Amino acid sequence: MVKERTFNVFATALCALCVMPAFADGVSAISPDGRNEIRLYARPLAYEVFRDGVTVAATSEIGMTVDGRRMDGADAQDRVHPAVTTGRRNGVADAPVYKKSKVDLTANETFADFGKWGVRLVARNDGVAYRFETKMPGRIRVDGEDASLHLPSDNVKCFGYQTKMFGVEESKPFAKKAHDIDFKDQMVYLPFAYEAGGKHVLVLESDVRDYPIWNFGSLSDGTFRSKFAGEAKKTVKRGAGLSVVEHAPFLVETAGERTFPWRVFVLADAPAKFCEADIAWALAPAQDRGRDFSWVRPGKVAWDWWNGFDNGRKCDTKGHERFIDFAAKNGLEYVVLDYYGFELKFGFNIWKPCPGVDIDHIVKYAKERGVDLWHWMAFHQVYGNEERVASHFAKAGIKGFKVDFLDRGDADVARFMEKFADACARNKMHVEYHGAYRPTGLHRRYPNVLNYEGIHGQEQMLWEYRGDERGTMANDVGACYLRMSAGPMDYTPGAMLNYGIGSGYRARGRRKPPGTLGTRCRQMAQVALYEAPLQMLCDSPTNYEKNMECFSFMAKIPTVWKSIVGLAGSPDTMFVAARETRDGAWYAGGITTIEARDCELDTSFLGGGEWKAEIFRDAGDAKEDAQKYVHETRNVKAGEHLPFHMAPGGGFVIRFSK
Repeated sequence: MVKERTFNVFATALCALCVMPAFADGVSAISPDGRNEIRLYARPLAYEVFRDGVTVAATSEIGMTVDGRRMDGADAQDRVHPAVTTGRRNGVADAPVYKKSKVDLTANETFADFGKWGVRLVARNDGVAYRFETKMPGRIRVDGEDASLHLPSDNVKCFGYQTKMFGVEESKPFAKKAHDIDFKDQMVYLPFAYEAGGKHVLVLESDVRDYPIWNFGSLSDGTFRSKFAGEAKKTVKRGAGLSVVEHAPFLVETAGERTFPWRVFVLADAPAKFCEADIAWALAPAQDRGRDFSWVRPGKVAWDWWNGFDNGRKCDTKGHERFIDFAAKNGLEYVVLDYYGFELKFGFNIWKPCPGVDIDHIVKYAKERGVDLWHWMAFHQVYGNEERVASHFAKAGIKGFKVDFLDRGDADVARFMEKFADACARNKMHVEYHGAYRPTGLHRRYPNVLNYEGIHGQEQMLWEYRGDERGTMANDVGACYLRMSAGPMDYTPGAMLNYGIGSGYRARGRRKPPGTLGTRCRQMAQVALYEAPLQMLCDSPTNYEKNMECFSFMAKIPTVWKSIVGLAGSPDTMFVAARETRDGAWYAGGITTIEARDCELDTSFLGGGEWKAEIFRDAGDAKEDAQKYVHETRNVKAGEHLPFHMAPGGGFVIRFSK
């Protein structure tokens, strides 16, 4: 059953329209545990963020320009002393398709009402956020938004990603001091992390609807300046996408009475705890009342594209039967008809089946074996035809869409993603947004949106990899702290042809079966560590059948969870975490960067008692032969410390059962 239920949720005005003459001293929202605070000032309008009294975001000016008028508290039409109300959110929400089964919604709120607009602050135990809200008649034009971030110092160490194009978010992460970030022809996109005064901050956004995504376009005097894509004025079809060739000189024309995206700051004592934060999900819109998502089915996928349709097998009806038989035999819920889409000689015509492929037979064949099918398709095929596409393929027996090549970050793309998610929900269809920006909360309201790309994923090892060993290993680890904190990511782990650091591995394209850098255990650990309600296992049936000991373990790993505990590491060293399954078992794992590392796993997360631990770890010679591993089983008492040595680019994974 996939139905979100929220218990005892309310927001009460504890101080109704209290006039605050001392607003110049700021008004705040403070988290229930008293550790996190976001403070708002007027004239100029600005915010500050504190963790345990330590400033982690210095005074940062903000504002919006609507219909040519600046909303920053300085306009004569605004209230001199904003009316301030405070309130509290309580309750727990069920989260059927998420990294946790339940989410605590407890938070304190403060709303500063300037008249026709206001700023809402929220503080939770895992972070703080602010957003603009407007109450204007009719339609408005948002000319721009200033969403700056002033660091306590431009000497702080930062972790993030950069891109040259709005919404193209498949870069490897950087780790450098703020003043060393080069903004020439590039911008920083979220998530973005840094350390200040011994505290750790992760910058996100949530509830992006009918609005462009948030980026940083420059840095001066320690202040990151925001940058947004203008509304798409003119687009052209390029390949599988619709590229913007002309932006309007404004962000969006939208409803005058609405809320705008949350600017979110996850706050933690250690970066390993970023993965536990729920603030982005909790602030996103909940499911519409009365809407039934009980049909939503997370699961794992036998995927054809990465492995070249089983290393060169023919893309025809019999070839698809091969993948379906493999999925059925090994308990995989889905097969994605992905290579099928690319075999259309780049005509991208979803209404005309590939020659040699009997799609009706394939759908029937899969259904008889308890396997459901997804259909890859290009963005321009769906855009403007959302309802037709969803209803047609639902009737044809397809269960989901992998929509690719969105590659934009403007308001029109945000509208499309919500519109298509809604059309699919009404037709009981699942969605994955590939070639798209990171999650921004849509998957809470529409849990049929199972996954997003927005990551330098494993597909890059097939056609782009040229020997950047350090960057590739750093990408895999950094994603656990950065990209994954925004929501699920389609990285596509699970490769069986593994090459060690210094092996000289290069991408081979379709000439030879593709492989990956790092050890076998690293690939297995990623299946457990990476959040993905739709988890695509990248390798071929043939390669998995040659390695059933490893594959059988991966095939049993869940794709939704009861809880997660971040245990150790940092974005530039390693990631170690544990996930609790919804039937009471636990998985724990770790991956390292290009350096070998020793890790001592504290099993206190098990709570108590004795557990059976099934372990896959790097073999002693995994540095020389990355496919070497040790598979062992032992009994473990909760609280016991287990030592692991990870080879360069290595990892380990464990399943604990009672």
